[in-house]
Amino acid sequence: MTTFDKREDAFEKKFAHDEELQFKAAARRNKLLGLWAAEKMGIAGDAAVDYAKTVVEADLAEAGDADVLAKVLADLKAAGVEQSEHQIRRTMDELMVTAIEQIKSAG
Repeated sequence: MTTFDKREDAFEKKFAHDEELQFKAAARRNKLLGLWAAEKMGIAGDAAVDYAKTVVEADLAEAGDADVLAKVLADLKAAGVEQSEHQIRRTMDELMVTAIEQIKSAG
């Protein structure tokens, strides 16, 4: 294996690792967002955990965060909870930082 091949292999492994970290962080962020929204809607216990799972599953609908944002925004509105799109996006950003920290400290 040449030096170039070794470098290419290392870059590919790093890319795969970074993608896996991003996927795990997004899933964890979505779970945390679901728990946050559940609390806002007065949902607790197992029902809150179940709701958080639906938020994680919502992210599989399409690429990006728009599907998660739309679900949480619609659910909050349906429950009579006032939260703007901007507030939810800000919470998503804050929870992404938390999720990354949790994953890094666990690994």
